Amino acid sequence: MHIPRRWFLSLAGAGVLFAATATIASAQSYPVRPVHLIVGFPAGGPNDILGRLMGQWLSGRLGQPVIVENQPGASGNIATEVVVRAPADGYTLLLVGPANAINPSIYDNLNHSFLRDIAPVAAITREPLVMLVHPSVPAKTVPEFIAYAKANPGGVKMASTGNGSSPHVTGLLFKMMTGLDLTVVHYAGGGPALKGMTEGQTQVMFEPMSASIGPIRSSKLRALAVTTAKRSEALPEVPTLGESVPGYEASAVTGIGAPANTPAEIIDRLNREINAAFTDPVMKARLLDTGGAILPGSSADFRRLMAEETEKWAKVIKAYTPKL
Repeated sequence: MHIPRRWFLSLAGAGVLFAATATIASAQSYPVRPVHLIVGFPAGGPNDILGRLMGQWLSGRLGQPVIVENQPGASGNIATEVVVRAPADGYTLLLVGPANAINPSIYDNLNHSFLRDIAPVAAITREPLVMLVHPSVPAKTVPEFIAYAKANPGGVKMASTGNGSSPHVTGLLFKMMTGLDLTVVHYAGGGPALKGMTEGQTQVMFEPMSASIGPIRSSKLRALAVTTAKRSEALPEVPTLGESVPGYEASAVTGIGAPANTPAEIIDRLNREINAAFTDPVMKARLLDTGGAILPGSSADFRRLMAEETEKWAKVIKAYTPKL
């Protein structure tokens, strides 16, 4: 049967309109089933704790369970790949962390581009890292530590939680801006690195606030500075590193992402619900207890922030390649 061209075009147009209408309707009714939040690190760590806090909050706000799934491996790249390949329907989300800004400059063979393939939903927190030293180090301030390290070139060991980790590149930025010769010692994660520090195997490290508070309060390690531009409410007496090294700033930024091309209506809904957490007294207090400062804002704000973080760490990593 021959279909006139104008009829065919009309039918095709109607099909496109129907598909678009169905997508809009689906977005407006979202969610109608459980949502999965993928975390790229093991259970019990800072990322997992933050993911479960936000998952619990979103479950109550969305009226559907938000199931946290730990998919550790390859510095968070496995989890990111899972979300990149997932349908762009808002039912698979990613807990975004500092590794997502660092990994593009570390790995040459990634099957994804974070900034291209993950749609930013909302930022959650910006957590400072703490510059920690072993009690055997005579320095009580950052300038004293710099003088001590310069007097012992290569003799001061800096603990790292793994090649390309946030503590590692944060320490590299410090080395780059001060010109210090610190010997990097890599450990398989934050727990072993902190253990090595408290045992005196290493003398300095940069560790997220959430993991630093315990050793600081028990006097097992000494805090010299926080890495954020402003002092931390958790350690208000500890100066920022920038007070001694002008221009220094580093932090662990976290947030929520979704597969690229997720409908704007779903992104907007999730962004509203996440930002609502920052004005709820109980939820706000829980987030602050993780050691970070909350980061309210739009999805566009989060996109700009992740682009800035990616560019910053690319410069640091390039400066140390191939000796990273």
